Amino acid sequence: EVLDKSIREVVRILEDAVGCTAGPKGLTVAISKPYGSPEITKDGYKVMKSIKPEEPLAAAIASIITQSASQCNDKVGDGTTTCSILTAKVIEEVSKAKAAGSDIVSIKNGILKAKEAVLTALMSMRREVEEDEIAQVATLSANGDKNIGSKIAQCVKEVGKDGVITVEESKGFKDLEVEKTDGMQFDRGYLSPYFVTNAEKMLVEFENPYIFLTEKKINLVQSILPILENVARSGRPLLIIAEDVEGEALSTLVLNKLRGGLQVAAVKAPGFGDRRKDMLGDIAVIVGAKYVVNDELAVKMEDIALSDLGTAKSVRITKDATTIIGSVDSSSESIASRTNQIKAQIENSSSDYDKEKLRERLAKLSGGVAVLK
Repeated sequence: EVLDKSIREVVRILEDAVGCTAGPKGLTVAISKPYGSPEITKDGYKVMKSIKPEEPLAAAIASIITQSASQCNDKVGDGTTTCSILTAKVIEEVSKAKAAGSDIVSIKNGILKAKEAVLTALMSMRREVEEDEIAQVATLSANGDKNIGSKIAQCVKEVGKDGVITVEESKGFKDLEVEKTDGMQFDRGYLSPYFVTNAEKMLVEFENPYIFLTEKKINLVQSILPILENVARSGRPLLIIAEDVEGEALSTLVLNKLRGGLQVAAVKAPGFGDRRKDMLGDIAVIVGAKYVVNDELAVKMEDIALSDLGTAKSVRITKDATTIIGSVDSSSESIASRTNQIKAQIENSSSDYDKEKLRERLAKLSGGVAVLK
């Protein structure tokens, strides 16, 4: 009975505070803060995160719903209001079924069957969105600002559905601009949160960094010490992309960062096996790196000079992904040559799976990055 009461209370708060933000005619909500003015938002996820019931059981239920919305936000970037309401309603219906005598295993199996039925129905109703519809959705997310909506639609048109869109702060007051540049995003985040440079957003943000690529694991800092010393003398940041960085090497890099030394971050290379090798090669082309260090290469880590490293205009790393924006030294000819090589591999491949993975690489390589600023 206490649990049912707590669930009903959380669902009521959700419907009142979060549910009202849903859809094109959603309302704005004012979130009070311990200091400063209230925050006005239409973002259901922000509203959900601000709900903190005093009663412990209700607080635990609200936390579960917030975690569900957080996963939706991380994977999709939208739909958190709908996700929050659906999660709350599922919890409410589970509580009712349990009270009516159903066992929890049967309830779980029923939920999974219902999920599959809903997903199948949704997949049968899906269709490709048109460019003007992208602008409409973007305008809605921008609180009705048609200029922002049209610029976001332009970004999508520039880089395609597999490309990357990022936002930069404008220099002074001016109209929004869209700039398409070489770049790539892959699903690997920083290896330690101590690398973070923007604590508020938990991001690593580097301007004009050097980029070192290797297929090998880095366990000992001694192997990369010459690279670290050379980059430190240049005064620029360093991004290390390797199979892994662990043990003494990782702890030394973290300690160096905490002491205010070289601005450095390390991420794991994307992919596995031969695909990791191919993707590192793609990144090397984009950033203009001369070498991807591996066991087959005559050049060792300690022999790598600054001129052998890749470079980029900027790098942005979250806990889940790395975005390289604006290669500096790589030419469009080298990227075109690499894309033509991948196209030839697609033509010659007899495996549908291999073709799919090659097309993914091609999209990442040719899509580039659209910068909205």
